[in-house]
Amino acid sequence: MEVTDPKLRRCLTGLRLPRRVEGVWRRGKYIVFALDRGFLVFHLRMTGQLVLGEEPAEGARAVFRLEGWVLSFLDRRRLATAEYMEALDLELGPEPLGDLSWLPAALRQSRRPIKLWLLDQRKIAGIGNIYVAEILFAAGIDPRRPANSLRPEEVQRLVRAIPTILKRALEHRGTTFSDYRDAAGAPGEFQELLQVYQRAGEPCPRCGASVQRIELGGRGTYFCSRCQK
Repeated sequence: MEVTDPKLRRCLTGLRLPRRVEGVWRRGKYIVFALDRGFLVFHLRMTGQLVLGEEPAEGARAVFRLEGWVLSFLDRRRLATAEYMEALDLELGPEPLGDLSWLPAALRQSRRPIKLWLLDQRKIAGIGNIYVAEILFAAGIDPRRPANSLRPEEVQRLVRAIPTILKRALEHRGTTFSDYRDAAGAPGEFQELLQVYQRAGEPCPRCGASVQRIELGGRGTYFCSRCQK
């Protein structure tokens, strides 16, 4: 392991190589490497990258040498995180691509705007701002609506829209506006399919009305006020 960023050295205290990687999976927005002892946990946020290659990538904040491969952790804005945990401790809600039968009852218990509820990783893990905008557009739901105001048919539209949008994004390797790359260093393509996110002032692809942008919970929020009720 080679760490060039002093900020990361503190987070990786306790990680002593060599270590054997016994499994890799995603939990919410985190990428988890299960080691023979402890866990190496990454959160890429908006600008982080994990690139697998034969040589270290230029500008890597940390480099992990595997058998025959090199895993480079990059992030020019230093927003992404890497942390060693002896025990995996992530306070996250259920996964969005699993069974969502619990969702109607959970929504009935909250008056928070539905957008902010979906962004709360303790409620449901792994959905970010881009995908919430696209999910709510697909479901025809105004992001400002209180979660407990959704009618049963609206909740069912939401239950269908969540996996549909996320699976479509995965098929197109994610969304790249600037820095995001997959493990092979290639940009995503889902940005070409976005219906409302960052399309303020453009015609709604469904009805032709102008896509709106507001601030909700400090986040840019895009929606069609005609289609999303």
